[in-house]
Amino acid sequence: MRAYLLVLVVAAAVTYLSTPLVRRTAQRVGAMTPVRDRDVHAVPIPRMGGVAMLLGLGAAMLVASRTPFLARVFDAEPGPMWVLAGAAIVCAVGVVDDVVQLDAVTKLAGQVLAAGVMAWQGVRLLSLPVGGLTLLSNQMMLLLTVLGIVVTINAVNFVDGLDGLAAGIVGIGAVAFFGYSYALQRTGTPDGYSSLATLVAAATVGCCLGFLPHNLHPARVFMGDSGSMLLGLLLASATIAATSTVDPTVLSGERIAPAFFPLVLPVAVLLVPLGDMLLAVVRRTLAGRAFWHPDKQHLHHRLLEMGHSHAVAVLVMYSWAAALSFGVAASAFLSLPAALLVALGAAAVVLALTFLPLWLGRRRSARPVPVVVQGAAPAPGAVGAELAEGVQRPSSPTPG
Repeated sequence: MRAYLLVLVVAAAVTYLSTPLVRRTAQRVGAMTPVRDRDVHAVPIPRMGGVAMLLGLGAAMLVASRTPFLARVFDAEPGPMWVLAGAAIVCAVGVVDDVVQLDAVTKLAGQVLAAGVMAWQGVRLLSLPVGGLTLLSNQMMLLLTVLGIVVTINAVNFVDGLDGLAAGIVGIGAVAFFGYSYALQRTGTPDGYSSLATLVAAATVGCCLGFLPHNLHPARVFMGDSGSMLLGLLLASATIAATSTVDPTVLSGERIAPAFFPLVLPVAVLLVPLGDMLLAVVRRTLAGRAFWHPDKQHLHHRLLEMGHSHAVAVLVMYSWAAALSFGVAASAFLSLPAALLVALGAAAVVLALTFLPLWLGRRRSARPVPVVVQGAAPAPGAVGAELAEGVQRPSSPTPG
């Protein structure tokens, strides 16, 4: 655990310290996010924050390769360096888009290239096992891997609409997946439980934590496509790598469920952005527009329309992501009654965070404000009440 914590801290520290430099560079090269109808910021904000995350990821991988506990991961196939290579490719495509605004087809080609490099070098789904049988060929598994990575990249990109939203949701999902992967490895291989999936998840958490202080509302820098596509690729690569860590043919009956959770957990972690993306595609297609053309009807826009403040809307979506990802991750190792209890508790927290702020806000707005009649003597305690309510009493006329 200490080695993974070291990786997390290094990724967070390098990302945090390099973000101001990246911000100034973005201002110089013109990588600025203009104020558009669908945006919620009031002034142009520098983007390209994914470069700082890539630097944090590279530093974390370098430290991990020099750590005896994690060095064996670099000696195995596939190694973490191919994840870093895919991250560099997709971040480079995002940087170009942050500066000159690439078209959708060019960005998609860059995403496929990054995913294809990783999948070709072994970071891919090896099989979809059912009773020890492999349902698809190696070529089909490679194509399925590329498709999964590209979908995840674009899901994170779609949800990146409020300050701190994408980094927070991916960070929460990465924490849940780190806990799941670490626990599964400790249970399955207690003598050597280092793995690529756990390493990438720890580095992803560090990158998100290091960037969030600069990106929380009011944000001083945006991650841009360089950051959202990078985080999507990292989260996808961690979950894909986890599918190769367990052999279902040698598991006992009680271990079969955790073996299949690497295929289920990514969907739970990304259910909020995936659902948002699916709704956007359907909505825009029915409206007769191309599905990649942006609008102002995402889930975070709907929360703002309901009356939530910027910070509360982000917190609500954090709660959704946490309830889904931690609930599914915990249910892999809990009994059915305990898993149901966790699910009910998570649902209660989500509902409270979604609707309680609105109820409290309406109560405050419905509170009557005392009216002061000029010339009337204030009732006892009225002055204190006026000060508490922010009502200013008219001054007495000057004797003439």
